[in-house]
Amino acid sequence: MSVSSVSARRLTAVALVAAAVTGAVTLPASATSTSRPNRPQVEISAVQYDAPGRDDRSPRSLNKEWVELTNKTRDVVNLSGWTLSDDRGETYTFRHYRLAPRATVRVHTGEGRDTRTDLFQDRHREVWDNRSDTATLRNDHGRRVDEKSWGHDRHGDHGDHRHGGRH
Repeated sequence: MSVSSVSARRLTAVALVAAAVTGAVTLPASATSTSRPNRPQVEISAVQYDAPGRDDRSPRSLNKEWVELTNKTRDVVNLSGWTLSDDRGETYTFRHYRLAPRATVRVHTGEGRDTRTDLFQDRHREVWDNRSDTATLRNDHGRRVDEKSWGHDRHGDHGDHRHGGRH
């Protein structure tokens, strides 16, 4: 056997080992990034944007307009400083509220007394537009966590028409 054929075999073996090590090192990193999809920990689970019955701006009518948020995790989520807003920029800011694990809170438009399951924006008119709007939930750093749209939005898409809001 010549020296060059031995060197070629060694170089080939070294290249194969290097490729195997590189593959073993990079595989877990790529597997980790795809194994946990980026899902919101809190999501907008339902929107009642068209209050049933007559829209007369009474507290009863305004409180039939709401957005539900659900904590999808096993941990308490501190919503203090988070915001819920519409397309026009009307914003509700959560203050001193912690959403229990796997729990849902309903955020009503009108006035009322906050409880563990119901929060009130204390508004005197509708927030959510019946024809088209978007409810956007942002965390305390201003990052979008979730949003739900309905009607004909600015992108030309048709959203969910099962629920209806503002007039």
